[in-house]
Amino acid sequence: MAQNIKFGDIDVQIPSFDFKKFGGLIPLIIIVILAFNAFYTVDANENGVVLRLGKYSHTTMPGLHFKIPVIDKVYTIKVDYQYKMEFGFRTLKAGVRTEYSKRNYNTESWMLTGDLNIAEVHWIVQFKIKDAANYLFNVRDVENTIKDVSEATLRLMIGDRSFTEVLQVERRNIADAAKIHMQEILDKYQAGISIKMVQLQGVLPPDPVADSFNEVIRAEQEEETLVNEANQAFNKEIYKAEGEAKKLINEAKGFAIERINTAEGDATAFKLLLKEYNKAPQITRDRYFIETMNIVLGNAPNKVIVDTRLENFLPMMNLKNQEKK
Repeated sequence: MAQNIKFGDIDVQIPSFDFKKFGGLIPLIIIVILAFNAFYTVDANENGVVLRLGKYSHTTMPGLHFKIPVIDKVYTIKVDYQYKMEFGFRTLKAGVRTEYSKRNYNTESWMLTGDLNIAEVHWIVQFKIKDAANYLFNVRDVENTIKDVSEATLRLMIGDRSFTEVLQVERRNIADAAKIHMQEILDKYQAGISIKMVQLQGVLPPDPVADSFNEVIRAEQEEETLVNEANQAFNKEIYKAEGEAKKLINEAKGFAIERINTAEGDATAFKLLLKEYNKAPQITRDRYFIETMNIVLGNAPNKVIVDTRLENFLPMMNLKNQEKK
């Protein structure tokens, strides 16, 4: 039966409920609710961290899992997702026209270099969660911890180098060394974090000294241009000299080959002569003697040949013919 309840001038009729009639359904409803809450799903890029009575129990992989209702509590953590933190700047809207925050972040971006100059450094840190349980329980505020570790590491790396090195040649080395150093610290904290990348987005002089710094950069660029032009002229002369040297070397090699061929020909002729000489030494000797004398005395106007072995010999010369000539 319904009951009437009066609230001031208003009467409210509340229907009566027969608990005895529907009492058997209450346990069934409770069982259905508990059964519905006994299963949970972990997505493909997540891990599930299970707490039993408030204490860490185990970690589950992606899929459908069972938990004890009321007793177990599950936290799902994205482990296959790359998080990014920005330092010295903040991106408001990424896209074709990226929008950045106009807020001043000098407290984290201004750093002292090894040569006592101030550099404004912008960088990003990308990381993943490699251990969901450590990420949840070992560090109270993981993001602030990463922020503090990143700033301390970059200040250490920048302080070991000059401003020019930070601006130009050492940027990649700084990023690689910072990644390793950050990972070592976070592993000591057992934060469950894996640093994937540290990248220097920009290294600039602070605004108050930017104009002076740009003038220095322009002067260095002009100096570099002059040095490059001098090197080009030097290389041009070097190539010319090398070409002339190669030409002389080739000519010398050609002359050497010619002399070698001539010597080999003379050696071959001498061997042939020696062969003939061995057959008839006296005849060969006399023949070459006569040929040689013919070459030597061939152009002489008067020739007198006297055998030195003759004794008491008076040579008679044709004086008449001599006078006519």
